[in-house]
Amino acid sequence: MTDTTARLLSLLSLLQTPRLWPGSELANRLGVSGRTVRRDIDRLREIGYPVEATEGGQGGYRLTAGSAMPPLLLDDEEAVAIAVGLATVAGQAISGVDEAAARAAAKLAQVLPPRLRRRVSTLTASTLSFTLSASTAVSPDSLVTITSACANHERLRFRYRSHDNVDSARHVEPLRLVASGRRWYLVAFDLDRDDWRTFRVDRMIDPRATGARAQRRSPPDAAVEEFLRARTMSMAPTFRADVTLHAPLRLIAARLGDNLGDGTLTGDDDSCRWQSHTDTVEWLAMRLLSLDVRFQVHGPPQLQAHLDKLAARITHA
Repeated sequence: MTDTTARLLSLLSLLQTPRLWPGSELANRLGVSGRTVRRDIDRLREIGYPVEATEGGQGGYRLTAGSAMPPLLLDDEEAVAIAVGLATVAGQAISGVDEAAARAAAKLAQVLPPRLRRRVSTLTASTLSFTLSASTAVSPDSLVTITSACANHERLRFRYRSHDNVDSARHVEPLRLVASGRRWYLVAFDLDRDDWRTFRVDRMIDPRATGARAQRRSPPDAAVEEFLRARTMSMAPTFRADVTLHAPLRLIAARLGDNLGDGTLTGDDDSCRWQSHTDTVEWLAMRLLSLDVRFQVHGPPQLQAHLDKLAARITHA
């Protein structure tokens, strides 16, 4: 690397900190003259970095937004944060964005130093990202429309497809968009039903802002996240699992911990029988798989069917 190249990279690294940099300070940091700084600024502009200059006693240089995104310089912590973030986004159900995130993550992983690659692998391996159930990807345009309406306090109209495939017209005042698992939900006040409701975004058809201002309503009594959890749980069918786990009782008791709830766990040093508390088949399947032991499901049949679907999906992948 030539001295000029190294200096340009150092200059670019400084400019990527969002502040106004006086020319004299840049010269001191780089150990060069002000004239050299000006030449290097011109070089950065030639290769696509939009560096803005202001004159006067309070003047200086700053990197601004341009028509295209040039390469970025990242420090170690920034690179790790972005890599982990991209891995998370790649698992979200946003049409097109998940694939773009996976491509970006692959490009970043290719150039990460081995020490940072190990940190990213450790973080992602230690984080459980579990799909609660299969969902239909939503379009980025729908998300933009909904989030804009939330931010602008603007009413929305759309058609909503229920779980039994019946469409109905909805007119709502949106409050917040929430990502949960691999699904997106809108918490909104339904004007026709005069009550708060939650809507799965993948079931919202052609959402459109009406231009009419939404009232500044008080949010639901519970926090939005708790409200969403209660509503989705209340709508989902629940069951009690009856399962034989081929592992010692003390091991399973430790792994279940507080998740035993009002369920029962009996057994010995060879195997145990878990009769769970009431919950959805998605949660029960997730809990069973996270125990990381062999098991046999005695009921309900809905849980066995869900596990069969997961097994087929994993085998196909």
